[in-house]
Amino acid sequence: MEIEIPRPVLDVMERLDRAGYEVYAVGGCVRDMLMEKTPSDWDLTTDALPEEIHRALEGMTVNDTGLKHGTVTVISQHIPVEVTTYRVDGSYSDHRRPDAVTFTRELREDLARRDFTVNAMVYHPRTGVRDFFGGMSDVEDGVLRAVGDPEKRFQEDALRILRGLRFAATLGFSIEGETARAMVHNRYLLEEIAPERVREELCKLLMGDNAVPVLRAFREIFAVILPEIVPMFDFDQQNRHHIYDVWEHTLHTLAVCEKSGDAEDDFVLRMVMLLHDCAKPERFSRDFRGHGHFYGHAARGAEIAQGAMGRLRFDNDTADRVVRLISLHDSDILDTEKSLLRWLRKIGERDLRLLLRIKVADNLGQNPKFLRVDGILQTGRDLEALLLREPCFDRSRLAVKGGDLMEIGLSGAAIGEALDELVEAVIEGSVKNEKQALLEWCKRNDK
Repeated sequence: MEIEIPRPVLDVMERLDRAGYEVYAVGGCVRDMLMEKTPSDWDLTTDALPEEIHRALEGMTVNDTGLKHGTVTVISQHIPVEVTTYRVDGSYSDHRRPDAVTFTRELREDLARRDFTVNAMVYHPRTGVRDFFGGMSDVEDGVLRAVGDPEKRFQEDALRILRGLRFAATLGFSIEGETARAMVHNRYLLEEIAPERVREELCKLLMGDNAVPVLRAFREIFAVILPEIVPMFDFDQQNRHHIYDVWEHTLHTLAVCEKSGDAEDDFVLRMVMLLHDCAKPERFSRDFRGHGHFYGHAARGAEIAQGAMGRLRFDNDTADRVVRLISLHDSDILDTEKSLLRWLRKIGERDLRLLLRIKVADNLGQNPKFLRVDGILQTGRDLEALLLREPCFDRSRLAVKGGDLMEIGLSGAAIGEALDELVEAVIEGSVKNEKQALLEWCKRNDK
């Protein structure tokens, strides 16, 4: 199979070729091209030592980004290309990175240390694909298989466990039996991995089209990195509105999360659905008829989610959105103009739209006899119609500004207080959002 390599990458390969070294495209870029996908980045592997790479690429920008492990980054026509010397890894005392590496001139030795067969193939336009471990057939069969001994691969680098689950979720691969068993067996090694790296893999995984079957099949692994989900496992809700236990309900809500094109919103939606009912087991109670209830689970769930987001080092904006939306996911949104304006004032357009998507997903994960999706969708349509009229629901939309209030004698904190009260008055319909009417309202109310 002929793979088209971008000219900036090919330039680097040709320079190393002319200097007498072996060089190949390696890893994910080869896998993606075999799957007829466009690679997001290109990595090269070579028998040239780092200092030899520098000499062969003289005149190009070469940065020693990972010299300890034989990696340099070449800037070719403004595109970064990672070039790594063939190597054999030493012991992994931290279960993440080798303590030391030994450079080798043998390609097979280098590929034998890699994680999965589908990532252990190389390509050169002259030789085609070179595949020592059956990666091509695994790509064709959609199978993820560890290179060599899976126990050893995951004990070397525990993050490979999450990488494998992420590949399964995003590429739709099944995981070969021995590989899957080794992942589960070594799952507690994930406790030694930096939370930032765990977060990165979790985020990519949740956005995969096959995230739900992966979460279902490997919940023991996810329990290690996100223990907040454990109480949901097999917890019977004992409520006629629910035909699934809490964890299965969660998975069903994730399964119906459609992508909107806004990657940030789509991820927040998935993270909310993953944790929205995490406090249900803790807040469970029965009424006199034996029916299950979960009073206060939204507020408590937000507290639990806050801890999880902090532990995984999410940025403040993402964490705040997830926590806020979990706290509100069980709230009623009345389909009236005044109600929608109040919600817009409370959380803004973006998160109100997202909250409605959350409520749709939540409802679709319940007993089909009690679906309320049509009503929620109608509320969404009414919201969009309202927004087309550019209503006032915050200070920025008022027909007066702070300077206008200064002209009628207000100053300092009184200006902000007056602006907020004006927004409330407009929402209530007590005054029109017109400059003169607003100023007169202020005067009448001694503002």
